[in-house]
Formats: sequence, C-alpha cells, structure tokens
Amino acid sequence: FGDFIFRDPKTKAEIMRIHSLKELQDNIFKIPDDSMLYHISRNHMSRWLSARAIFPVSEYLKKITWDRLKDITAHREIIFDAIVQYRHMKNLGVVAVFDRMKFDAYSHFARIGEGSLGGKGRGLAFLDNIIKTHPDFNTFAGTSVQIPKTVVLCTDVFDQFMEQNNLYQIALSDASDDEILRHFLHAQLPDSLIADFFTFFEAVKCPIAIRSSSLLEDAHYQPFAGIYSTYMIPYLEDKYAMLEMLACAIKGVYASVYYKDSKAYMTATSNVIDQEKMAVILQEVVGKQYDGRYYPNISGVLRSLNYYPIGDERAEDGIASLALGLGKYIVDGGQTLRVSPYHPNQILQTSELDTALRETQTRFYALDTRHVGNDFKVDDGFNILNLKVKEAEHDNSLNYIASTYDPYDQVIRDGIYDGGRKVITFASVLQHGVFPLPQLLQLSMKYGAESMRRPVEIEFACNINSDRKGALYLLQIRPIVDSKQMLDEDVAAVPDADCILRSHNSLGHGVTEDVTDIVYVKTDDRFTASDNPMIAREIEKINKTYLDSGTNYVLVGPGRWGSSDSWLGIPVKWPHISAARVIVEVALKNYRVDPSQGTHFFQNLTSFGVGYFTIDENRGEGFFCKSELDAMPSVMETEHVRVVRFARPLKIMMDGKRQEGAVLRP
Repeated sequence: FGDFIFRDPKTKAEIMRIHSLKELQDNIFKIPDDSMLYHISRNHMSRWLSARAIFPVSEYLKKITWDRLKDITAHREIIFDAIVQYRHMKNLGVVAVFDRMKFDAYSHFARIGEGSLGGKGRGLAFLDNIIKTHPDFNTFAGTSVQIPKTVVLCTDVFDQFMEQNNLYQIALSDASDDEILRHFLHAQLPDSLIADFFTFFEAVKCPIAIRSSSLLEDAHYQPFAGIYSTYMIPYLEDKYAMLEMLACAIKGVYASVYYKDSKAYMTATSNVIDQEKMAVILQEVVGKQYDGRYYPNISGVLRSLNYYPIGDERAEDGIASLALGLGKYIVDGGQTLRVSPYHPNQILQTSELDTALRETQTRFYALDTRHVGNDFKVDDGFNILNLKVKEAEHDNSLNYIASTYDPYDQVIRDGIYDGGRKVITFASVLQHGVFPLPQLLQLSMKYGAESMRRPVEIEFACNINSDRKGALYLLQIRPIVDSKQMLDEDVAAVPDADCILRSHNSLGHGVTEDVTDIVYVKTDDRFTASDNPMIAREIEKINKTYLDSGTNYVLVGPGRWGSSDSWLGIPVKWPHISAARVIVEVALKNYRVDPSQGTHFFQNLTSFGVGYFTIDENRGEGFFCKSELDAMPSVMETEHVRVVRFARPLKIMMDGKRQEGAVLRP
C-alpha cells in the first residue's frame, strides 16, 4: 500500500513522503497549503489510512469533507487530533515492545527485552489498564489521570549485564556496599540501548526516576518495598551527559540487589539471593521545574484499609498521606497530612491550632537539577535536596495547598497571604474543591481494590497549575496482605490483669504464641531523644542475634519507629527490626509523638503480619507494665536497651478491624 506522497498540484512533483502514522502526525503542519488542499479535497488521507487498516480514523475523516469544512488549518488540526486519540486508544492497557519509531510524547508504557517486568512493572501495567477501562477517571473538567511515561528494562537485560561483565563473583561475596557499587559502575550496559534511551529522553523532556522492579518486589505475600535503590536524574539538553547519568543509575539499581541490607532481608524472608532478578523502570518524574530543583505540588500514599480510623471513619474508607514535594519524604517517615478520601473535611491534624502548627510539614524533598555527573553513591538520595517549606513559597508552588497562620488573630486562614507562617493543609484541594483529588482517590481505591480483589496501597503524585487545571499520576499499586490467622476471641474482653501491655490503637490482625522475649528501650529520667541514633545501632545488633537464631521478639520504645527525623523517634530501617513480631510505640510524659503511618516498612508490617501498637498512658490509651520488666533479670543489655525472657511463650492478640491489641502473660 506504500507511502503517502504529498505532491505539488501544478507540477505533480513530490514534496514529502510519509511512511507511518507517527510521521503524518509529526509533519501535518509542515505540508504546503495548496498540496494539502489537493489531497484532502480528493479524500486521499482517508483512503491511505483505510489501506493501512487504520479504520477508525479513516471512517472519521471520511465524513469531514472539504465541501463541508473549507478550512485548511481546521483540517490539519482535526487530522492531528484524530491520530493522537487513535494512538492513545491503541496504547490502552497494552505493554508494547519499545519501538523508537513509535515511542513519543503520546506513548505511555513500553518494555525493552523479553523477560519479566518485575513487581512494580506489573503494578504499573495494571494501573494503566485500570485507568483505561474506567472512563469515569477522566470525567472531571481540566483534570487528567494517567501513569507517567514509562519504559521497563525487563529481567533478561539484567541477566545479560551480569553475565557479560562477570559480576556474580563480586556480587555474591562479602564485599562492602561501596565496593560492589564501584564494580557495577565500571561494568558496561549493552550499546544497543543507547538509541532507545535517546528516544525516551526526547519523549519525556523532564527528569527521570530509575526504580527497581524485582521479581520479589510487591509480590502478593512478601512485598520488598523500599529494599532496593531508586535514583533520580535531572533532564539535560546534553543527551550524552544525561545518558552517562542514566547508565550509572541503572547500574546502581542493579548493584542494590547485592547490598548488605538486601542480603539480610533475603535471609529474613527465606528467599535465595541468586534467584532474585531485577527489571528496571525508567519513568518520568512527576513535578515542575523551579530554580535548580524539581518536585510536584502533592505526593501521596493511599491505602484502601485504614487501621487508624477516627470519628465516623470506617476501616474500609481508606486513608491517604499527603505531602508537598517528592514522595520519598512520605516513605522516609516525614510529617504528612493524613486524610480519608471519603472524609476530606475531617482532618485530625488541622482540627486545633497548636496541633496544626506543631504537626504541619516543615521540610520537603526536591530533585537537585544542578547536580550533574557520575558520582553515584550507595545512598540513592545523594542528589535529593531536603528543603524548608519556606523555599517552596519562593517557588510559588504552594498555591491551593497551603494556608497562612495569622499570629495577630491567632487563626489559620486557607490560602496564601503575605506575612505569617505557611501551613501545609491542602485545604483548597480537600475542602474547597479546587482540584477533585478526594473523588479521584475514591475511584482509585475502589477500582484498584476491586481489580486486585484485596485491599491495596497506591502511590501517586499531582501537579496543579495556577489555572486550577491539573493531572493526577498513579505511580504504583501493591496489595496490602492481611494475616491469614483467624482471631476467634474478643481482645477487648481480656482482663487488664492478664496483660503486660495493651493498646486501643493497634494495627495488625491475628494471634501469635511463639514469642518469649521483650526488647525495650530504657525510658528512665536519663532518656533523651538525642540518643536515638545510637539506640538504633544497638537494636540493629540485637536484631541480628534473633535473625541468626530464627526467633522473634516484642519491641517497645518511645516515639515513632523508623522516622528519618531522629527527634521524632528511633531511626531504624526495616532490616534492623525485621525479627520483631510486634512493634510498640509508647508516648512518654515529656515526649509525645503522634502515631506513625506511611513509613516504608508499613507495607512490610502488614505483609508479615507484624503488629504495630501505639500506647499513650497519659491519655488512658492502653498501658505498658514496664516496672514488671525492670524487675526481671535481663538476658542481654546495652547502654539504652534491655532484653527480658519469659519461661513460656507470650500470647499476642490483634484485632485489625477494632484496633485492639494485647500481649498476655504466659
């Protein structure tokens, strides 16, 4: 059926030759008017498309004749829009093989290689399909819902890279993380990828996130959330410099499979490291470019099951954690705003003035777009800026998401006003309907949970423009796995006298009867939050002894476990506490931090059926018999931590729907 040849109507000389639909889309505005008129008045365009079996566009254009329209510019626009819509429709829910002749700004999702997409890659394909099969996502004016432009390097690319560079020996050795990374950075990726990467740069024209998508990640029963690295690189006009950064980032993600923490995690989950295979996701970073930094207005994590319902919320109404800037801030346990999409007017954190001022987000993360080069570190956050919210004010990125504290009237006013501290409340979005985020999150939760047939966790990001138009990007979906154990007894009916500790704000579900040890932080008069980093190191060592012996323990300590801010709690990472069966946060009289949620190991807690209890004796919310443990002999003791052992196993009971939890004496 050949190419479409545009000719000069007078001389019949060839002006332009079109090979494909994408070429027609790219060149439709470059064809001279007289040639354009010659072809459309004879319906050539419709015929050519029909010959190529592109029937929907052909039929549509057939009806728009020159006699009816008589406007060349309008014709060009109609043809262009029809092609864009057709290509959009063709991409729906399909994981196409990456083709540099076809991938452009209108493509969404493609794969390079023949292997597996990995856990996150599958999740993205799944999200893409959910959005495309439910048109009510895009019924809100001025709002679009989509996944970011994504290319997945399948697992066979990883296999080829490991074998051609002989990396297994160093990878599986006891070498340090830095040494493993150095070897991987010196290795070579296949040259055949270069042209594909250049096409991807051209299509996204923005920073790129390089994320791990391993076979085990987001598996339905053992999600490996946050174990491997995610790097981000800025967009550069110099595509060779950008290529060098991208190659380093991909190799850095590959290397992270073999870091010390990953190996420890593998052991904890009874998986074998040399069976792990890594796909890598290249994804446009959602956000906007400001002066030397790049970030979105809103990032969030949405869960379709809320283990901390307040007021008239129900567990199944779900919960979202929202923050300004990159989502890494939420994952690292930063201060976020918690809101149920079905109750956007009911937000505990902004209900009282002093709470709102104390618990608002004060810092945010952004990509440093000036940090260029191949100095990649084991820490994947090496080029992420940790900024004060004040900086976002200079960027004018707080429109619709901040309120202003008026110190004279002692009130917080929704919106941005001169003077006064800015408080991140998302009030215009949640309460004033500037952007339909609550409704879109309700749809995401509903369709996500229906499609996976189980509760889900979804990561997302939003850009909202000054004209109130915006886009919601769904970044990842994974199941929340509830423990399979049945709970027959009523936890609330167990007498206090039988319990060592009790919480009315617990998360987790099931019964455990094989734990004898309690590991707890000494919270006497000498306790100070400045010791928290040292306490984290002591607990890591204690945890290792439990991993080695294959046993578990109950972990009790003050403030937020796993917070990246060591003043809010003990900054442990999941591998440092992976043998704990129940983790308890206790509020002290002079040290009260609100319960943590949305930290990275939250997903791991639910998948391993680990309980998470919050106790605040000052408010009468549960109790912890610490004096009883103090009187017992310790089996292990450090400067800040004690370990006590009971002769017979403790009984741990958790009711996930009612948020009741207790640890009973043997």
